[in-house]
Amino acid sequence: MIKKIVKAKKMHVKKGDTVVVITGKDAGKKGKIIAVVPKAGKVFVDKVNLVSRHTKPTQGAPQGGIIKKEAALDSSNVMLFCNKCDKGIRVSKKILADGTKVRVCPVCGAEFDK
Repeated sequence: MIKKIVKAKKMHVKKGDTVVVITGKDAGKKGKIIAVVPKAGKVFVDKVNLVSRHTKPTQGAPQGGIIKKEAALDSSNVMLFCNKCDKGIRVSKKILADGTKVRVCPVCGAEFDK
């Protein structure tokens, strides 16, 4: 049996970033990233790409039924959202005087990494 080694993709967004969806049924929606899966190149965005999940009653969830939950989006389908520019932007990187690398907006220069 041959195992395929999957290398984690370099992600342009992080958990907690505000992003805007650029393609698909939820194009134009904004939301905060709640989870990132670098090996698959996927992100989970709060209240975006909702799917219906049919669940059986369990001890933890005695009601069961149909539950709406977020499904994964490909990271290439989201752009980082700049609050100053009020639009999705491509990430630019800048090295500060103390040697740390931060993500910046190429239009207005706003920094995203604190």
